[in-house]
Amino acid sequence: MPGYRMERRELLGVIGASVIGWSLLAFRPARAEGQSPPLVAVLSPRAAEINIGALRAALAELGYVEGQNIGFAVRSADGDNSRLSSLAAELVALKPAVIVTNGGPAIRAVKQLAGTTPIVMAVVGDAVVLGFAQSIAHPGGNMTGLSILSTEVLGKRLQMLHEVIKEPGCVGVLSIASNNEPEAERELATAARTLGITLTPVSIRNTDELSPGFDELTRQHCRAVIVISDPLFVGARRHLVELAARHRVAASYDNKLIVHVGGLMSYGPDTVDMFRRSASYVDKILKGAKPADLPIQQPTKFELALNLRAANALGLTIPQSLLARADEVIE
Repeated sequence: MPGYRMERRELLGVIGASVIGWSLLAFRPARAEGQSPPLVAVLSPRAAEINIGALRAALAELGYVEGQNIGFAVRSADGDNSRLSSLAAELVALKPAVIVTNGGPAIRAVKQLAGTTPIVMAVVGDAVVLGFAQSIAHPGGNMTGLSILSTEVLGKRLQMLHEVIKEPGCVGVLSIASNNEPEAERELATAARTLGITLTPVSIRNTDELSPGFDELTRQHCRAVIVISDPLFVGARRHLVELAARHRVAASYDNKLIVHVGGLMSYGPDTVDMFRRSASYVDKILKGAKPADLPIQQPTKFELALNLRAANALGLTIPQSLLARADEVIE
């Protein structure tokens, strides 16, 4: 406007607004005009809306808007591990910027096909023992993520289960065959010897074999079972809990979501929160960080959840000492 003079205060305001504007632009992953936003591919061993929802919500909090500065492609094996390789191939063909997955079999399927594409392991056991990382501090390669340290808590789970059922006859160890972890077997065997417990391994290929698996526990006169960590068990949690109740078997799980639908007890980290935290890895990778340089995070807290209704149905009494340590008690 003629004769208009910008005062110093107004000039500083314009400069400040410009700086803020450039900061917001810099926050978002850069892409050329007309270029599709970076794609985040997710391979899930089972339908897990709660986990994927947590990942999406956390990325939204970090400023990512689907269709604007990020895209998603999700595939689920629906509990059938034999489909993981073909689903991984589908996702890799989409040329994603990063792939998020969880569980040993799914991670292996992606690892074999992804080449140098960054992989975020939202939930993994001992990543070093499983061969997914060189070390916790320096993963190396193209993979990083969050470890549940499942093998290191199995002895504690067996001990707490023994506190609930003093004379289990034998304790079954229910696992998915394709997710074999020798370290877990060794730790359980050591804890069992200390407690004077006989272990009976029951390995199944998929959740369709859950019913025969529990039939085997009954034939072996096992009154208790340790369910080894696997996403397929969480996906089949209602069926799993029904079978445990029908066979009158006291079961220990690693995920409180199973206790929420009637399971007896669980001890482990919050896996939904782990998916939420995996968003920070995706964010850093999209901004140029290399997975090899991003340390694998370990749980800072393990939660004990108990279901008193399930205990009453089995004629069991949860010791007061265990109740006092519980983070969640369902009455």
